[in-house]
Amino acid sequence: MTIQRLLIANRGEIAVRIIRAAQSLGIKTIQVYSEADANMLAVSMADEAVCIGPAPAAQSYLNSDAIIAAAIAANADAIHPGYGFLAENANFVRAISAAGLTFVGPDADLIDMMGNKIAARQTAMKADVPVVPGSDGAVTDLDEAASIAEKIGYPVMIKAAAGGGGRGIRIAEDEDSLRRLVPQAQAEAQAAFGDGSYYLEYMVVNARHIEVQIMGDGKDAVHFFERECSLQRRRQKIWEEAPSSSLDHNTRMALCDSAVKLAKTVGYVGAGTVEYLYEEKTGRFFFIEMNTRIQVEHPVTEQITGHDLVAEMIRIAGGLQLSVAQEDISINGHSIEVRINAENPAMQFLPSPGTIEQLALDHSDDVRFDHFLYEGYTIPPFYDSLVGKLIVHADHRDAAIANLYEALAGTTIKGIETTIPLLMALTKAADVKSGQIHTNWLEHWLEKQS
Repeated sequence: MTIQRLLIANRGEIAVRIIRAAQSLGIKTIQVYSEADANMLAVSMADEAVCIGPAPAAQSYLNSDAIIAAAIAANADAIHPGYGFLAENANFVRAISAAGLTFVGPDADLIDMMGNKIAARQTAMKADVPVVPGSDGAVTDLDEAASIAEKIGYPVMIKAAAGGGGRGIRIAEDEDSLRRLVPQAQAEAQAAFGDGSYYLEYMVVNARHIEVQIMGDGKDAVHFFERECSLQRRRQKIWEEAPSSSLDHNTRMALCDSAVKLAKTVGYVGAGTVEYLYEEKTGRFFFIEMNTRIQVEHPVTEQITGHDLVAEMIRIAGGLQLSVAQEDISINGHSIEVRINAENPAMQFLPSPGTIEQLALDHSDDVRFDHFLYEGYTIPPFYDSLVGKLIVHADHRDAAIANLYEALAGTTIKGIETTIPLLMALTKAADVKSGQIHTNWLEHWLEKQS
């Protein structure tokens, strides 16, 4: 393999995760860090560490010149972006290539294509992957938007062509609201992504969010089955599980096969996720987007399949072929991941950075905690509030939920407020236990609790 020295261009729990995967492959690691992250766990775990700038992300983790300069100075062979920050920035990938380094992920042109939701939708249609009914491309004026919306039916989603994270999205119930909301969506998308173009999609009411983990080496691609991510607040995932409890065998296979078809169509390299909306009442699923990186929730897939996805994507970036064939990948039991954030759910999810005064974790079998915490560590206020991901595995879903409650109860993080109380309450919610959830369920449930 060509990669012997890997620079991690990220922070927090994903940096720790990448270091461990690289170590399992015998690869030396170089961890970059901002001035605010000098005491970060990944800094002490890596073979080497390099400060790349001040605390603000724009001057450190989003500073591609500083990251590439650090990689060159450290004689790195490759850069792993993790998720977020520059992970899906095509210009960053081009700069890495120009510097003679390897990017752990797909090439820049593919990131550009799949990162633009209009282009991704058109690519999916060419691959015969079902898409949500909507406009064929960017919509140019309000009269055209009204005509398209009338044809596909309300409610419709006004969606930014670029970006993600729920930004630049509005829901129109009728033509009047469409004409009012389109300028708002355009302005938000322009401010967030520098691109105000938008398109329209039929809104699948009470949809489930299902995504398929794929891996490709440019010549072949496989899937590692699906995850369900329907429990969301403000379009941010809180609880993920694999496999989905809502799919029958035939639907599961059709959905996973369509994801592989798309990956093969574009000659995908590395780890990626093909995301769908699933309409349970009709059994239909629709492609919505492709993420060209490793995802936060990848551990549940690792738990049910037994495959190290991060190590596999590093191997492929190093020039090796897929190490596993589709027939060698199967589902074993059920896994659930919950995101533990430094937030106070009782105070409108107010961020709660601070110093970890006490840390006690559940070390039971089939419990995994991906994190970057230690006693005495001070969480800086400059970045995402995610501090860890608690993952459980069991033979079936009911047992996994029971294990999750016990694991949460056995987890102590003192010195900051966390979302653990909310997550414990979710394990007792009747709809969650029965699997009767959808992408709007959590927000409705939270309203009832207040």
